[in-house]
Amino acid sequence: MKTTVELIISPLLYILPILIAVAFLTLLERKLLGYMQLRKGPNVVGPMGLLQPIMDGLKLLIKEPTKPTKASPMLFIFSPIMALTLAMTMWAPLPMPKTLANMNMALLFIMAASSMMTYTTLWSGWSSNSKYSLMGALRAVAQTISYEVTLGITLLSTVLFTGNYSLETFSASQEKMWMLLPTWPLAMMWFISTLAETNRSPFDLTEGESELVSGFNVEYAAGPFALLFLAEYTSIMTLNTISTILFLNPGSTTHPELTTINLMLKTLILSTLFLWIRASYPRFRYDQLMHLVWKQFLPTTLALCLLHISLPISLGGTPPTH
Repeated sequence: MKTTVELIISPLLYILPILIAVAFLTLLERKLLGYMQLRKGPNVVGPMGLLQPIMDGLKLLIKEPTKPTKASPMLFIFSPIMALTLAMTMWAPLPMPKTLANMNMALLFIMAASSMMTYTTLWSGWSSNSKYSLMGALRAVAQTISYEVTLGITLLSTVLFTGNYSLETFSASQEKMWMLLPTWPLAMMWFISTLAETNRSPFDLTEGESELVSGFNVEYAAGPFALLFLAEYTSIMTLNTISTILFLNPGSTTHPELTTINLMLKTLILSTLFLWIRASYPRFRYDQLMHLVWKQFLPTTLALCLLHISLPISLGGTPPTH
């Protein structure tokens, strides 16, 4: 029976490292973009700019929060809080190597929490009562819902390989070979869909500065903006961690002590790839974004999913039971 202290401390031990990692992910992004674009990144606050994210966070938290006169007050404040809460909740069933909440249907829980993030985006854009915010929110919702379809079908295909919705079984099923190799086209489409799901470049149409100023968060400042910012970068780290668990074998049953280091390194590599893509590619047009998912990704993922379902049957076996 868990004590009240354990119930409070366990989530804190999960949340604090994630927030620290998110803070230094923003520093890594600014440093990498600085090197890739031949300019200096943060290098003033602390040695090599290492204290920059901490000072940025403090600055945002002590600034006066502003609210548009015609904004819907409850939703305007509630949306950023819910965004960060959902982003943190998605970490609960992840094996690192122990989970905060051991679930048989962990993948379904993560997809449900990820789907609810669209509500926070829509509410923050609508409650701001600004045409730029609303346009950015509508773009974000359409984009996120579209790419979630391919994410769901890709997940179903990987579940057909492992035979279980629990994330712990993925390590056992990848002892001999990473899932990346037998599911290569799906893994590639999964990675591109996670870019679109987190509104990252070249799919950052929700924050198109040239036409929408800053998208759905244009009216936010100080603390609420910091919460939205943290939620976005937490989602990036969450999806990269899930990508590692699904396709890159985060650990070994023979050496469980190396699981955390293995998971962290592979997540860091994928996050760096996110930043490299941002520095390399220009933004898509919106029609290209939708054409990619509905005309190319969706038919391909459906065909591959049907292949994975029918192949065991055609070879004389039976499909996995859940």
